[in-house]
Amino acid sequence: MNSAIEQIVDAYVGLGNWQALQELRLHREKLATAVRNRTDFNYAVLLGQIDDDILAIENGLDRLRRKAEPRDG
Repeated sequence: MNSAIEQIVDAYVGLGNWQALQELRLHREKLATAVRNRTDFNYAVLLGQIDDDILAIENGLDRLRRKAEPRDG
């Protein structure tokens, strides 16, 4: 089963919503920065999930880029 973020990314890719994906990635990056700056607990699991989310979002952005590229033929 796809994760929630993968389903969200798939929906945005299907709609061609580049801006929403950019904003989603920016939000996750800010969240990762905030968590990394904390020293009161080991947030390794959370950071791993955030990194996975960012990767899924970047894959969605790549899919949109490929859809936008002109095709030869």
